[in-house]
Amino acid sequence: MRREPIELAAVATAAVPGLSPTAVSSAPDDPADFDSALLLDAEGKRWRVRSPRHAEASTRLETEFLVLRAFAPAIRAELPFLMPTVAGTVRQQDLTTFVYSHLQGTTRTVEELTAGPQELAKEIGTALAAIHDLPRALVSNADLPSYTPNEFRQRRLNELDMAATTGKIPALLLRRWEHAMEDVSLWRFNPCVVHGDLHEDNLLVDGHRVTAVTGWTDLRIGDPADDLAWLVASNEHEFVDAVVKHYTAKRRDAPDNHLLRRAALSAEFALAQYLVKGIAAADADMIAEAEGMLSTLADDIAEYGGQPISVEPLPPAKPDSPPTGQAAAAPGLVDAPAATDASEAMPAVHVTPIPVDMAPVPVKVTPIPADRENAGGTTGPPAGQDASHDAADDDAAEDAGASDSAEFPGSDDGNQEAPAPKPSGADTSTVALTVVDAKTT
Repeated sequence: MRREPIELAAVATAAVPGLSPTAVSSAPDDPADFDSALLLDAEGKRWRVRSPRHAEASTRLETEFLVLRAFAPAIRAELPFLMPTVAGTVRQQDLTTFVYSHLQGTTRTVEELTAGPQELAKEIGTALAAIHDLPRALVSNADLPSYTPNEFRQRRLNELDMAATTGKIPALLLRRWEHAMEDVSLWRFNPCVVHGDLHEDNLLVDGHRVTAVTGWTDLRIGDPADDLAWLVASNEHEFVDAVVKHYTAKRRDAPDNHLLRRAALSAEFALAQYLVKGIAAADADMIAEAEGMLSTLADDIAEYGGQPISVEPLPPAKPDSPPTGQAAAAPGLVDAPAATDASEAMPAVHVTPIPVDMAPVPVKVTPIPADRENAGGTTGPPAGQDASHDAADDDAAEDAGASDSAEFPGSDDGNQEAPAPKPSGADTSTVALTVVDAKTT
């Protein structure tokens, strides 16, 4: 249930004894997770209230409280921006509302930020570098998440699998993201401290200066590209390049070459994460909004190609069905069209299987001479038959088996076995003799 700013003001008075609000207004925040408000008290001091809308959001705020306590005064003094300070909390049932002392500056839209001067780009780049150069012990001591590059890549693949099960992600996007996430060369980076939820609403700006960074609920050790995703999504390449230039100059560790590719992937994939979040919350508005944004993104990529996210080029989607012997396309990828005529549905090598009721008929089989059977069970060609004939039959049987396996896409993972190859009516190998043994009766 959404809380209005006036309700948040009443909650704040319980969290901070002696607080007497004289004015209140709404504040930008993550609307699916928090209700927020800015308060002005009788002494002219400002306060910010954040009230979680569900238990998971409340846990995030409690985690942030621990994070902020971990920032010792010595660490804060080294940062080029200010950080929030918790002034008080109040718990109602299983949700905890937090009140923060106000920080100087205001939030701006992405459009306002990217239209700013070079000084603002430098400030953002410097702030990003300061976050990513924070000591890793800050995260480990607070028992917060830490990921190696491969662990982080696998985490993304798991999230992609979850998003694919919704059936609401365009096939073009699933294929594009999966290719990038499986491109191991893209994921070679040095993990560092990451803000984890950095975007325009968590930057406070005064003039051309970044005065404060807020929203420390997702601090972790991971991929620095995640903190640039919101900028890359703006498509303002000149401004992004300026930010990255200053960011690179300030970092103690040189950024990897694929930082912006992963940032672009993170920006696109955030739409799928938003969809999954909306489905989990059973929020019809969120789901509809996410589906609309995903559809628009897919259309833009189909028409213009999109920003590069993979190091290895994405192979073009094949409109035809998979070649014989290859597994069928995975769910969510581009499906092959159905055959339009009977000849298209048949294997390239035509094999006639032996009907069950014809199996005992002996006249269809040319037996191997006794002297060849006694020679160790050799399967060479009978007299008068060329060795190339057997090779052709073997190839036919293999092709037939490969064709059959293409009809069972689950065979690759061991859940379903492809049927054994069926021998043709002309097969004179010992396999055929084993099937047709009526001559002994």
